[in-house]
Amino acid sequence: MKNLIDDRLNELKILLPDANLPLANYVPYVITGNYLYISGQIPMIDGKPAFIGKLGKNVSTDDGNKAARLCGLSIISIAKQALGGNLDLIVRCVKLVGYVASTDDYGDQPKVINGASDLMVEIFRESGRHARAAVGVSSLPLNVSVEVEAIFETK
Repeated sequence: MKNLIDDRLNELKILLPDANLPLANYVPYVITGNYLYISGQIPMIDGKPAFIGKLGKNVSTDDGNKAARLCGLSIISIAKQALGGNLDLIVRCVKLVGYVASTDDYGDQPKVINGASDLMVEIFRESGRHARAAVGVSSLPLNVSVEVEAIFETK
């Protein structure tokens, strides 16, 4: 059976990272009914937290966007694991929630979380369009600048 999403990843030259391991007492995903819930993912490079700091202080909007994209790649990696390696079981990306560690006067959280949103559309096309929240927070785990969680509808 042909895997269309794997073909799309290859076409885009996107290599999924290894799935992040949970940092505390939770599971990386839950499947209930036709929905796959992915726990919040932080930007990791070679197993280490990346993009440390706050937007509006020491992390640029462009770097925050890259961090959100990394979170999105981790989300897709965990989705692939949850679905037995078959991303074609995803009907659509239903919702992303992005958290941006930022200063009180920073207001470009949506531009940051576009890194994950754009990735979903790039890979899943129209089925990647989703509802979303982009929230500014005072801090995130391991002092990373971005965290993103996701909900997918599955077959």
